Amino acid sequence: MKVKIQQRSVYHKFAEVEIEVPDHIKEDMLVDWIYRNEHLYTDNMDNAIGKAEYEFGFGTDCDSNQYNKSCMDETHSESEWRYECDKLKLGGHL
Repeated sequence: MKVKIQQRSVYHKFAEVEIEVPDHIKEDMLVDWIYRNEHLYTDNMDNAIGKAEYEFGFGTDCDSNQYNKSCMDETHSESEWRYECDKLKLGGHL
């Protein structure tokens, strides 16, 4: 008799890049501005995630998010994007 022993292990990568946002952009305009200017970060993010090391686990830890209105917690998604702004003390999902 043969028995198959199986395991599923989850690894993730995490990367972040910084972009300059004009000082006149206020809290209620920030997310829209980020969406409209995705050309400022998408290529840099692709490069950064490509260089990131794999880490064991889901990557849904909230400890690194200072302004965690919501954390990296979308366990149903294969990818997740957030933003954080120290000046406005604001952060959330994109």
